[in-house]
Amino acid sequence: MAEEENCVRITRAAEKRALPAASGSPNKKRVVLGEIPNFSNVVVPVNTKPVTKTITTTLISTTKGSPTKVETDASYDDPQLCGAYASDIDDYLHKMEMESKRRPLPNYLEKVQKEVTANMRGVLVDWLVEVAEKYKLLPDTLYLAISYIDRFLSLNVVHKQKLQLLGVSSMLIASKYESLNERKYEEIIALDVGDCCYILVNAYPKEEVVKMEADILKSLKFEMGNPTVKTFLRRFTSVAQKNNKSPNLQLEFLGYYLGELSLLDYNCVKFLPSLVAASVIFLAKFIIQPMIRPWCATLQQYSGYKPADLKDCVLIIHDLYVSRRGGPLQVIRKKYKQHKFKYVASMPSPPEIRASYFEDPKE
Repeated sequence: MAEEENCVRITRAAEKRALPAASGSPNKKRVVLGEIPNFSNVVVPVNTKPVTKTITTTLISTTKGSPTKVETDASYDDPQLCGAYASDIDDYLHKMEMESKRRPLPNYLEKVQKEVTANMRGVLVDWLVEVAEKYKLLPDTLYLAISYIDRFLSLNVVHKQKLQLLGVSSMLIASKYESLNERKYEEIIALDVGDCCYILVNAYPKEEVVKMEADILKSLKFEMGNPTVKTFLRRFTSVAQKNNKSPNLQLEFLGYYLGELSLLDYNCVKFLPSLVAASVIFLAKFIIQPMIRPWCATLQQYSGYKPADLKDCVLIIHDLYVSRRGGPLQVIRKKYKQHKFKYVASMPSPPEIRASYFEDPKE
């Protein structure tokens, strides 16, 4: 009980929320939990009406470094990008993402895990995208949850039967973290333990969900606020469109799609989030205008990456895009074939990227 209270303190209002009975709600479907490689058939609640909750959790702040001034664009229109402090923020985020305590091991499946495979991890990620979509969670929540999963698996041996529990518990923590961070801007809903039990089809009691939550927090030493691909993607997308009179929604949505595809592949774990985000912008621009060099001196200056630095990551994500990798994992692909995302998952792409595009851009 003490361990549970240390992890999460939920207000009385949240505790009184009644979780719809599994058998009594006509809008929910229940299926049997399968083996990890096949658990994508698990159906999460449909048309669940969100309820506002007030949640308190323990968060540990990060340690600031000494930012080095870099020339950046101070004309961001989005107030959350903090244009006046852009150079300091960017430098701080770059330093934070390189801290070892916030990074997973690049080869944790080979060095630490005994049963979990890259395929199992990919299936888990694809399923968590569906969970996030059904519960209308912020994209940042998904990226944070995957980060927690990779970091936890770098430190602890997890049996494949517990992998789904780890995924949902990571999503629980990430949703609480994001609900606290974003509540000042908009109404944000966080998962609670009851939601997690329902998502897991009551395969695990509340006590196990809470214990896994506590294990994650303790293993990561409560360092939950690390920058993700989404953090940098938001900023790089703004830079890529700085000369546009109006936002290019196709570029923006295609970037979101490629960013989520990168989460599927274990081979992207070794790359820094900022490098993945830069690779996503490179590839998105290439897909939209394949005859024009996608990288330029401005993007190189803002991101800190030369096109040659991005090559390995770009090629992996491009293989994901054209289904040379991750073919059976379809949730993200179906998500971005919707009208609201401008059908970006259906856009054609040349099968190969010119080698010359990975050479240094000219002024």
